[in-house]
Amino acid sequence: MTDLTKPSGARPRLATAAAIIALLFGALTVMSGGAVIFNLGQAQQAAGQYLPFVVWFNFLAGFAYILAGIGLFMWRRWAVILSMIIAMATLVTFAVFGLQVLMGAAYEPRTIGAMVLRSGLWVIIALLARASWKKQAGQ
Repeated sequence: MTDLTKPSGARPRLATAAAIIALLFGALTVMSGGAVIFNLGQAQQAAGQYLPFVVWFNFLAGFAYILAGIGLFMWRRWAVILSMIIAMATLVTFAVFGLQVLMGAAYEPRTIGAMVLRSGLWVIIALLARASWKKQAGQ
């Protein structure tokens, strides 16, 4: 019987690179988001006019980034699925942020760049991980 949680063969280099990026990005996201949420030092003042739901989403997502990084390093199917969920959730959060801005919410312009980076990174990780998984699993 085939193990559906791990394809045959070694972990692709792509998965290793994605895992390292996810782990580092996750750690930085938890630290920076936590600093703003818990007002460590002058983090809230430095953050400027931020939308709390975006900071909370990014902070909590940072833990998911770390978990996905561990799973990608172990080359597990659930990590590929988690990467897709992270990508979709980030895009939804970005869209809600956009709607809030269109309705007149105060925001920091750098948030747009940060969300473009987060969205793009996770869409790329998810798509490449999924393609690598399918290729290695022979689907």
